Amino acid sequence: MSDNWRVSGQYLESCNCKPACPCIFLSRPTEGNCTVVVGWHIDEGHYGEIDLTGLNVGLAVDSPGTMHEVPWKAALYLDERANDSQKNALVRIFAGQSGGHPARLASHIGQVLGVASAPIEFRQEGKRRTLKIGEVADVDIEAIGGAGGADVAISGHPLCIAPGFPAVVAKSKALRYQDHGYRWTLSDRNGLYSPFSYQN
Repeated sequence: MSDNWRVSGQYLESCNCKPACPCIFLSRPTEGNCTVVVGWHIDEGHYGEIDLTGLNVGLAVDSPGTMHEVPWKAALYLDERANDSQKNALVRIFAGQSGGHPARLASHIGQVLGVASAPIEFRQEGKRRTLKIGEVADVDIEAIGGAGGADVAISGHPLCIAPGFPAVVAKSKALRYQDHGYRWTLSDRNGLYSPFSYQN
């Protein structure tokens, strides 16, 4: 497989912290631990000659303390529409095996709970973002209204899913995750979303 790759599109995340999540500033999570679901929609992407456009990826993370200090437990979910070559490419990118920013994120993972295919839906409508991963996860977040109705955005934070893009601060209408022995059911907690672009 070629290591020449690039993916770009939209991402969201939602966790159990109160808005805005202090973990992104390398501070202690508001609840003492951070449980987060992340979703990516690839608007344009390739891995060598393999087209990844239109596919979705999900990640669930359990961090039992301050996120940059403790190893994470993580589960990766791949769009079930992907063929075998596309799935292998998505794993190499989003598990950090092929460098770029995903490799930096993956360096925090101490235990991989699993890699699975699932139907993944990523939707954006105005200031609202939703993610559904089969029967495993549902995320529904909406941007917090700022001064004059503008978005509240954070730039340059050190623990960042999508470097180079301001992250819009949102609040969850719902965050549900049930897999690998976890059962999270939350609302009115932190959310973030923005474009993303990764390459090696």
